[in-house]
Amino acid sequence: MSADALDLLDPILTHHIVNSLGWRSLRPLQEQAIEPLLSGQDTVLLAPTAGGKTEAAAFPLLTRAQRHGWKGTGILYVTPLKALLNNLHPRLETYTGWVGRTAELWHGDIASSRRRRILSQRPDLLLTTPESLEAMLVSTHVDHRAFFSGLHSVVVDEVHAFAGDDRGWHLLAVLERLQRVVERPVQRVGLSATVGNPSELLDWLQGSGRGRRPGQVIAPGVALPEPGVRTGASAPGAPGTPGASPPPGDIELDYVGSIANAATVISSLHKGEKRLVFCESRRAVEELGEQLRLRGVTTFLSHASLSTDERRRAEEAFAEARDCVIVSTSTLELGIDVGDLDRVVQLDAPATVASFLQRLGRTGRRPGTHRNCLFLALDDEGFLAAAALLLAWSRGWVEPVIPPPEPRHLVAQQLLALCLQEHRVGENLWQEWWGGLGVFGAAAEPVVRHLVEQGYLERDSGTLFIGPEAERRFGHRHFMNLTASFTAPPEFTVLSGRTEIGRTDPDLLTEETDGPRKLLLAGRSWLVTYIDWRRRRCFVEPADEGGRAKWSGFGAHRVRSFTLARAVRDVLLGGSPPVLLTRRAEAKLAAAREKYLDVVHSEGTVITRRGAGDVRWWTWAGHRANATLAASLPSVVLRHRMVDDRFVRLREDVTGQSWRAAVEDAGTGLTLPEVDPNAVRGLKFAEALPARLAEATLAARLGDAEGARAALAEPVRFLLRQGG
Repeated sequence: MSADALDLLDPILTHHIVNSLGWRSLRPLQEQAIEPLLSGQDTVLLAPTAGGKTEAAAFPLLTRAQRHGWKGTGILYVTPLKALLNNLHPRLETYTGWVGRTAELWHGDIASSRRRRILSQRPDLLLTTPESLEAMLVSTHVDHRAFFSGLHSVVVDEVHAFAGDDRGWHLLAVLERLQRVVERPVQRVGLSATVGNPSELLDWLQGSGRGRRPGQVIAPGVALPEPGVRTGASAPGAPGTPGASPPPGDIELDYVGSIANAATVISSLHKGEKRLVFCESRRAVEELGEQLRLRGVTTFLSHASLSTDERRRAEEAFAEARDCVIVSTSTLELGIDVGDLDRVVQLDAPATVASFLQRLGRTGRRPGTHRNCLFLALDDEGFLAAAALLLAWSRGWVEPVIPPPEPRHLVAQQLLALCLQEHRVGENLWQEWWGGLGVFGAAAEPVVRHLVEQGYLERDSGTLFIGPEAERRFGHRHFMNLTASFTAPPEFTVLSGRTEIGRTDPDLLTEETDGPRKLLLAGRSWLVTYIDWRRRRCFVEPADEGGRAKWSGFGAHRVRSFTLARAVRDVLLGGSPPVLLTRRAEAKLAAAREKYLDVVHSEGTVITRRGAGDVRWWTWAGHRANATLAASLPSVVLRHRMVDDRFVRLREDVTGQSWRAAVEDAGTGLTLPEVDPNAVRGLKFAEALPARLAEATLAARLGDAEGARAALAEPVRFLLRQGG
């Protein structure tokens, strides 16, 4: 262990690191993080899963708290998931206890009695979510100025998971408000797995720049790109993330063709070992769980529609068991500890290389073991998606984390939340709360006008305050629904007696059925005995088999990026990921290359006619780029057709001449994709925006101008003969 690094930490912490943890050395990340964090710098700490990021942040910040005599809640530790908070709390409680300090949890499942104790005896470190943090700011039961008066540092765990969606904008906006409340710049520390643009992630985390501190990315063993150089770009031949070469491990790709076959493979392989299986939908989790149990495998399930108690029981049992399988959606992708794993299995492919790296990092933690992942493809599309993802990964490519553009709906939400927090806000002063952060500055004026015109806000004597429409739409249970930045589709709670099992889609309770109505939940079949429509509750009793699982939601369609779509094309053109392919996988790969032989071209794109009315432009550009191209070439594109990752449907009468004219008309002035007004419903708080702004926000998120321009610039091969 580096004596120099240890000398910088509080001596009591150093004693316990050596004697209580039994560590012979700090990891490189932990050593390199000490000086920047002690000096108050903003940082992003980059390391694979189980890379020691929590300790790399906690030890220097606790040292800083001791040296400067911080009083009250000096450190916030923010994560995306309550389960992750619950998992981290015992560890951080131990570390704070070593130096005579305290750590507490605050989220939606914490009892009111415990909350009252936290408010009266402020912990030194508070673990929470952004939604709970904002709930504290707007609550009439919390004196937020007093409670947060001692705040100096915020740790954002799994920061990449925040930055890639609207919860990230919500988090940044809340942190800006919090910084104004405490009247000092607050140090921001992000913990992240491997990403394609760590410097940009740090810049995003630093927010508006108001009181911005010096910042740096700390990522031992990873060669970071030059500042301002974009990596993971969605363009042909885009470079991989420097230094992100594949870690050692055993990766295998197999084709099984169905969930039942996947269960047969999983049940017969690696008996006596602990296996974690990732699925890309809750329905797949349920169906695989049922199939594994039918084969006598000890099986546990985890997904967002299972009750908290059901998930906790499964995770605890899995952590203690040996010969077993836990089947999960991405809920177990982040840093929740489920004990030492032997194997990770992936059905089809995760949406991103970054997700794959998180999941791969679940294995190989014990000395003498290797990271490993077995991919089981359920159909042709899943097989090609897995092969393409592994090819991109083998090239060292990881997605850049890109915040969703133009979060105007969150501007509306934040304005309402601020008026709840402060009761009255000066109509010319509200911008100061966000320091010009993104669209939270002058660009938000049309949103403010709309909120006033529609009665969400009222204006009087130069101040803004909550209006009757906001009370009507969001006032239920003390405006609880206002603090969440995403929309959850309505679900029915499923109960067996008094025990909550989870939640199900109401469609399963209304669809016609020939026999008894049965649900599949928690990997077991249930007979529906009574439905309480008013309270959205469904009562069940155990059934032998025959249950169905279903969930639907806004934005459920998963889209492939430009780079991963191009990786599919590369696979079809002969590129093979350097992983073990089973004989079934080799046969499936050969069949796929034969099937798509005429529609892939290494130097450009292909236009084919495969019968009357079926003309396709095979761009292999990804869903968003193709949506942009379809909107930008109206004279040759077949309207009102679903967009595909691989191709754009063209008019039957397209010719080489009409094609060239359409491309020339498009020039560089590409058009954003059209938005179905019904799709706006999935944008939470969209009703608090003018309709045109809500649609413009969604359109900006559906497009990929860079990928579209790349596809347009490539040569086109025409195969327009009938049947060609």
